[in-house]
Amino acid sequence: MADLRPIAAPFVALGPSGVAIRARLGDLMPEDEEVLRLVGAHLGSLASKDLKARCADGLEHSTESWAARKRALTAESSSRWAGSITKATHEQWALARRGQAAHVQSLEAGIRVIRHRLSLPVGEKGTKRAPGGYRSACEWFQKTRRLHVLEDRLDQVRADREAGRVRVVRGGKRLLGTRHNLDKAQLAEAEWRERWEAERWFLQADGESGKRFGNETIRITPEGEVSIKLPVPLADLANAKHGRYVLAARVRFPHRGQEWADRVEANRAVAYRIHYDTGRGRWYVDASWQIPPTRTIPLKAALADGVIGVDTNADHLAAWRLDTHGNPIGRPRRFFYDLSGNAQHRDAQVRHALTRLLNWAKSCGVKAIAVEDLDFQAEKTREKHGRKRRFRQLISGMPTGKLRARLASMADATAIAIIAVDPAYTSKWGAQHWQKPIASPTRKTTRHDAASIAIGRRAQGHPIRRRTTPPRAHQSDVHGHWTVQADRRAPGREGPRPRIPGPRTRSVPPDAASTRATRTPKTVRGVRSDQVRVQDSLLLTD
Repeated sequence: MADLRPIAAPFVALGPSGVAIRARLGDLMPEDEEVLRLVGAHLGSLASKDLKARCADGLEHSTESWAARKRALTAESSSRWAGSITKATHEQWALARRGQAAHVQSLEAGIRVIRHRLSLPVGEKGTKRAPGGYRSACEWFQKTRRLHVLEDRLDQVRADREAGRVRVVRGGKRLLGTRHNLDKAQLAEAEWRERWEAERWFLQADGESGKRFGNETIRITPEGEVSIKLPVPLADLANAKHGRYVLAARVRFPHRGQEWADRVEANRAVAYRIHYDTGRGRWYVDASWQIPPTRTIPLKAALADGVIGVDTNADHLAAWRLDTHGNPIGRPRRFFYDLSGNAQHRDAQVRHALTRLLNWAKSCGVKAIAVEDLDFQAEKTREKHGRKRRFRQLISGMPTGKLRARLASMADATAIAIIAVDPAYTSKWGAQHWQKPIASPTRKTTRHDAASIAIGRRAQGHPIRRRTTPPRAHQSDVHGHWTVQADRRAPGREGPRPRIPGPRTRSVPPDAASTRATRTPKTVRGVRSDQVRVQDSLLLTD
């Protein structure tokens, strides 16, 4: 137990800080689509130039350089379009810096593991704490070459980070690489070009409280009318006053529509983004706004009615309901999802599984769901797990970050608290203490089901093991153990123990009294013939 790492205390996760909803722009006229394409392409080219200028500044970026870039963009668009472009540029540059730092940590971890394994003799077995040596001399030689490659790559990334250089691809690096593998992606060059241009368009505007309907650049009225403030070079395409273009389509938000309408009528800030789905040939608009974080309830209040422990796996969620004492109630539940396919399909599968989980929690009357605070960023390196390719694919396929964010957002609307617990040893200790005892001939308990119990008990503050150690006086006959050995000089110590009438343990079964030979049976047939009931004539009293 001394080698175990400290376990962090459970805490109630914060709710979402923003809302994003989507609706389709249907019934667009051909001229409407042409205007959207022209505006998106023009603003996209400005965003590309601004991103290039920001990356060139590097760590020398200042308020004066930002103001100069914004003034240059204002002359070719508008002040609000320029503000949205520069804000998106700064966020993209900051995201690239965070990815660069994560890449440095990953390279350092891989180099550290390779150096350790190269220092061991070939064929030496590893332990639970550290991997062993490589299996053969050939593999050892190949890893020495890979070590030099990783070291050179690490030096290059460190030099870029110290100089403030980042490498960003507007439109996505994966889509850019698809250009060289069109046959494998089953795309024609024209189809790829259309997708590439659509990804590089810029049609998003930040909201502004106090302005009409919460946004002056992309405005949507409560009735669903959509209008766009055209940039200066495209002002001749306007069909409304003040250089605006009104689309023929009407927007209706099916999800949180009333909340959005109340916010728009109050002229509160709402940000919009218009984008084109080339696969479906449809236009969509996203509306987003910030909300104050929901005040979290105390941990004790959330656990007043028990908890549901949830174990996250690559293809399902294993859940079990626990009472206030940490005992499992009923049967375990499993909510399956399929993470194959594109990103939209995977997201839909996760949302569907979480919806069923929350509906079950509401039907049980439970106010808290306990999940593991998982993060596999440091566990995905192939140098650490070596040939365990299936295991690396398993931990890489778990949607830990997306599931945690989705669950917190969806649970906030149902007034269910999400409790995050330390994931250390939950699967191991759950299988050790709960998998076998709660199994039955008709039901097989899996390791994941037992882990869900361990997660729930940790959220409640109970130990994972089923029974705690009894008090000292209850472990023995008042501090004198029954199995103590007799002194070697005691006579008869090698002989058998004397037979003591009655039960041999202190725990007397409930029916022990009725099985004794001196007790008269309760039934008439069972009364022995040599026993006679005697009734005294007088009561023995004082």
